[in-house]
Amino acid sequence: MKKLVLGTLLSLVIHASAFAETSLWKVQSDDSVAYLGGTCHILRQSDYPLPKEFDRAYGDADIIVFETDLEKLNKPETQQIIVRKGMYTDGSTLDKILSPEAYDVLEKYCEKVGIPVSSLHPLKPSMVMLALLGLELRKLGVTETGVDLYFHQKATQDGKKTEALEMFEEHIDMVTSMGEGNESNFVMHSIADLKRTEEIINDVIDAWEKGDKDTLSKLFLEQMREDYSDLYETLFVERNQKWLSKIEGYLQTPEREFVLVGAGHLVGEDGIVEQLKNRGHKVEKLIHEE
Repeated sequence: MKKLVLGTLLSLVIHASAFAETSLWKVQSDDSVAYLGGTCHILRQSDYPLPKEFDRAYGDADIIVFETDLEKLNKPETQQIIVRKGMYTDGSTLDKILSPEAYDVLEKYCEKVGIPVSSLHPLKPSMVMLALLGLELRKLGVTETGVDLYFHQKATQDGKKTEALEMFEEHIDMVTSMGEGNESNFVMHSIADLKRTEEIINDVIDAWEKGDKDTLSKLFLEQMREDYSDLYETLFVERNQKWLSKIEGYLQTPEREFVLVGAGHLVGEDGIVEQLKNRGHKVEKLIHEE
């Protein structure tokens, strides 16, 4: 399962060259316009400034739309909810849930990074992987705000209206339930990905900045669809369909919206861009002209 976890969580480099593509689309329906921006949730200092097309779309938009309510998501009380939902409360522990093989893989990895594996026992697999990913990112010095938070902070400073495609409770449930029912495979493949964190980050950000939709599809979607069809349906297909209805609603308003979602949601046959085209909307991929 190549790059499943990091592709999703980072979905969860050199700047685009002259006339290169971007991960940004303009959607039109009659006289209504909306922008769709594919994002990386984590970037490096060297990845700033962002492509100017993103700032232009932001400047042209009346409303900035995110996957979820980022202001609420980052409040301390919400973080406590995430921690609580990310822990077992029925007497289960990670060492009981995982197969001996998967637990051995986790234990060896924890020894390598200097974490007592027993400290992770109360946590569900998704929370374990997020914690370990955080360690890897800090080692690499990847501490910069991603595209979503960058524009959320900018919108807050500028007093622009913001909206969300899904309730933060839905978002939390989605994150904390990743891997349920297939915990052992999830952990083993996730740790295999973690060992290649730097390579995967480079690939994801490079594909995002170049607007390389084929590579983005491979990194985010193809292996997951093949090996974890249920997770693919939950994370991408079902959420894309829910968001699609809201985006089409935006295409019936006089305001201009700038919708920012993980790049994996916009590409591929089940992606929002392709679905909007299938429904007869004019979708134009914006080009970087420097």
